[in-house]
Amino acid sequence: MDISACLGISPAGNLTIGGVDTVELAKTYKTPLYVMDEGQIRTACRDYRESIEKNYDGKGLVLYASKAFCCKEIYRIVKSEGLGADVVSAGELYTALSAGFPAENICFHGNNKTPQELEYALEEKVGYIVVDSNYELELLNRLAGEKGVTPNILFRIKPGIDAHTHKFIRTGQIDSKFGVALENGEAMEIMKQAAALPNIRVRGIHCHIGSQIFDIEPFELAAERMLGFLRDVKDQTGMQLGVVNLGGGFGIRYTQSDTPVPYGMYMEKVAEVLKNTCQKLNMPVPFVMMEPGRSIVGPAGLTLYTVGAVKEIPQVRTYVAVDGGMTDNPRYALYQAEYEAVVANRAGEPKSQTITLAGKCCESGDLLGENMLVQPVHSGDIIAVLATGAYNYSMASNYNRIPRPAVVMVRDGQAREIIHRENMRDLLHNDL
Repeated sequence: MDISACLGISPAGNLTIGGVDTVELAKTYKTPLYVMDEGQIRTACRDYRESIEKNYDGKGLVLYASKAFCCKEIYRIVKSEGLGADVVSAGELYTALSAGFPAENICFHGNNKTPQELEYALEEKVGYIVVDSNYELELLNRLAGEKGVTPNILFRIKPGIDAHTHKFIRTGQIDSKFGVALENGEAMEIMKQAAALPNIRVRGIHCHIGSQIFDIEPFELAAERMLGFLRDVKDQTGMQLGVVNLGGGFGIRYTQSDTPVPYGMYMEKVAEVLKNTCQKLNMPVPFVMMEPGRSIVGPAGLTLYTVGAVKEIPQVRTYVAVDGGMTDNPRYALYQAEYEAVVANRAGEPKSQTITLAGKCCESGDLLGENMLVQPVHSGDIIAVLATGAYNYSMASNYNRIPRPAVVMVRDGQAREIIHRENMRDLLHNDL
């Protein structure tokens, strides 16, 4: 069971996370329940920060990608580890600021920021606003002029890279809702447009080629193309831009068949390409930003469920129904994301049963996985689905009026609740 370093098996044969018995967590906090290991999160933060310090002589900043998992406590943790943050909505920005996160270390993304969101970002003086389109550039220039401020901006560039991942999470190709493309010249046109605007300060460029990527080559190619574009911008506009944000997208191990490259190797190889390209183009090495999210929190989390009905359909499949489902993890319904599952109260036994893990929503597609190999499972058992720290709580919903689960953080054998479980009154909070 090497999906995550924070997992283990107790003397009683139960699954543990961060030294805490998951069966006891289920008894104490009820299920469904998200559980995250603070120690593993902090280790990942430090690995990224130290990699920036080693490979870029400290001339860079790791930004935690908030969309992976957003709450006040995660911002407190990444702030204490010396990371910045990227946010993609006013809600994420508000949460970060409410946790005391420094606005100057925040990068504000989004392909269609509203005027209200841009005004909020300007008022709070966020470090960088990543401009996604001509429309947004003109809007931001006007709003900044009205407020008498000059924000630092990056432009989101589509470098035309094929990141070998699911089509729903590819973002660097020309046919994407994000950013402006290199291939058709629109990236250079927006740079020329920006050079003439009085109320914005262009600092650099940003790209993000996709998510859950296991290859280093796409990141290397993206870095090379981005630097070539910086050189072209200087030649054609005179602007010497000093910041390159290379985004995130580093893959994690969801199943035993996944083979992610160690994150330090990503950083080392990309740094080598970046430095060599700068030398070849006779340009200074820029200030480098990276935006890991999934790789910081994904392996550090799991979700606990209680098994209800077990339906064996002879020569077809065995459905094991749990008290959660697509409301707390829609990723399988969205793009057949694969997970490993463990019968938490029987974790020390061999896996010998193949099941379909079904949720409780009124949808045939409400599944958490098919053909999953687990220990023998019965009604009342506790099932743990592993590597659910990223995009699970963030994407949770109240479909079928199901309250969202609590989130518990464990560290050094101790557990604490960081997000309360919703109750029925919460479901009616905005009803009139």
